[in-house]
Amino acid sequence: MYYKEITGVRVSALGMGNMRLPKIGNQGEKIDREKAREIIDYAMSHGINYYDTAYRYHGGESERFIGEALKRYPRDSFLLASKFPGHMMEKKGNGVMGFTSMLAGHPDSTVDAVFHEQLEKCQVDYFDFYLLHNVNENSLAFYNDPEIGIVDYLMKQKELGRIRHLGFSSHAVSAATIDEFLTRYEGVFEFVQIQLNYLDWILQDAKSKVEAIRKHGLKIVVMEGIRGGRLASLPEEQAARLRAARAEDSAARWALRWLQDIPEVAVILSGMSTMDQMIENVETFRECNPVSGEEKALLTEVAESMLSWVPCTACRYCTEGCPMGLEIPKIIAAYNGVKNGDNMAWYSPAEKGEAMDPARCIGCGSCASICPQQIAIPEIMAEFAGMLKNRGK
Repeated sequence: MYYKEITGVRVSALGMGNMRLPKIGNQGEKIDREKAREIIDYAMSHGINYYDTAYRYHGGESERFIGEALKRYPRDSFLLASKFPGHMMEKKGNGVMGFTSMLAGHPDSTVDAVFHEQLEKCQVDYFDFYLLHNVNENSLAFYNDPEIGIVDYLMKQKELGRIRHLGFSSHAVSAATIDEFLTRYEGVFEFVQIQLNYLDWILQDAKSKVEAIRKHGLKIVVMEGIRGGRLASLPEEQAARLRAARAEDSAARWALRWLQDIPEVAVILSGMSTMDQMIENVETFRECNPVSGEEKALLTEVAESMLSWVPCTACRYCTEGCPMGLEIPKIIAAYNGVKNGDNMAWYSPAEKGEAMDPARCIGCGSCASICPQQIAIPEIMAEFAGMLKNRGK
């Protein structure tokens, strides 16, 4: 494992994301704790020291699990990061906050209560890294509201030693939003976590977001470096091109090596849900081996061939609030396959089950309102349902 640094802290170049831990069968977001502990133990024994979680991951159980798993190790042997869920909160007055989106229904709370709940669940006295979760065009007003005072509160926690380093994550549409927030709080935030990969470099103009962060002299923590696994399973034509250029590397390793070439990147998170993924990624980060100029050009061509994809990362935010129980990310993956040349004769909602039938979408929009990628999900469901209905005609 090779290491980099954020504000003088030595961090493993590969970080453990805890949003996609192994799950138990069809039991929703229930974590398979035995398998997940094995993955964490392998990570610790192979030099990974950065562990990322958040308030809502795995229905709120990710923080609790990672607290249990890391409690077995000395506190100074790992760096723990979690996030304040302001992107799913609203002001109700008198310091009381209500939860929205997939956290709707949770009891009203306060900024202080949520923060201390997280410390308790993670079984720590302080967070090494703490972030505002998803500063974007929709959450900006909440995070900037002086009556809520979330930034002031977290700065106070930093003074008290409960936060060592303060940052924020962002799925903002525009780089200008990130720049505006950093300018407003110049000197407050020490790092930024963004979605970054060779496809989104073009598709979501992540290049401009990197430039905005560079302008403020900050380091980057990468999320969705393999796009929720999408860049690990490329269309065969593109996968073959990568194999021909470098047969020993999987598609996932190509994506991770592309990220190693960006100077501002300090930690590359990977949500490893199997031991095989962990073992391969640890080997990828045994040393820094970024792509060459020719390899980068090849990945640009691969990305350009995929610009018609619906940019779903399978984060599953959408599924938690779907009243019809649809497996939206899996349906979108099938849709992308059909749109990019796969034969759709095999796709039968009747065989796959009701959760895989786009025609059952009622168009309520609860999914689209929370989607970090700003995908018009009801429109995709309607289009796919029409394609399936009309096939063969």
